[in-house]
Amino acid sequence: MRLVLAEDHALLRDGLIRLLEEHDFTIAAAVDNAPSLERALQDPEIDAAVVDVRLPPTFTDEGLRAAIAVREAKPGFPVMVLSQYVEHLYARELLASGQGGVGYLLKDRVADVGEFVQGVRRVAAGGTVLDPEVVATIMSRQQAAPVDRLTPREREVLSLMAEGRSNAAIASAMFVTEKAVAKHTNSIFTKLDLPVDIDDNRRVLAVLAWLRV
Repeated sequence: MRLVLAEDHALLRDGLIRLLEEHDFTIAAAVDNAPSLERALQDPEIDAAVVDVRLPPTFTDEGLRAAIAVREAKPGFPVMVLSQYVEHLYARELLASGQGGVGYLLKDRVADVGEFVQGVRRVAAGGTVLDPEVVATIMSRQQAAPVDRLTPREREVLSLMAEGRSNAAIASAMFVTEKAVAKHTNSIFTKLDLPVDIDDNRRVLAVLAWLRV
């Protein structure tokens, strides 16, 4: 899988290159500024991107803007966004298209190599992966929305689903059976008025419906 990597800190960029290449990713381009990222994302041969939110020249939201632009040009193009802090509005804007293939992790999460690599793979496969701190921030700011139909237990399941966890992983975290998790997820799909479809697709749609509030 060919990736574009955008990170302005040289040591972190080099570390990410080595980490990703050790796990069978090919780094098609590793850049440290927004103009170079925009050019790299035009390569028709790339499969996904891992992008820092803040890049030169202004260190505001250049990486995010480039990620949003490439997903507008190539709907569903997989992008994993890395950020130093939880940026609630950034997460919402990135997810506004209603499509999967997006991730938002805090840079501290990169220290867990297995979790980070799995997250990049899930995003590249069309899934949605969010840092637990991002999930907590979004939950704390929710207003009246369709997700208010969910019970507290169902909201807990949905928050773990947003982190990219499988039913088995959710069951382990909640100390319940996979059958109980499956019952909760089916109830979530019904309450969010999601059409009958393959389970993976409905999981992404459920997370996106929750995050668009």
